[in-house]
Amino acid sequence: NIWKRGGYWTALKAFSLGKSLFTGNSKSFFVQQTTQTTK
Repeated sequence: NIWKRGGYWTALKAFSLGKSLFTGNSKSFFVQQTTQTTK
């Protein structure tokens, strides 16, 4: 399922990035991303 695999991660990344930009803390986004990719 392409939507489940690609769409979910794309939406999650976009949400995390948007949230980080909204709060003005992009560092947490990068930290979160590296932690998630390692898992």
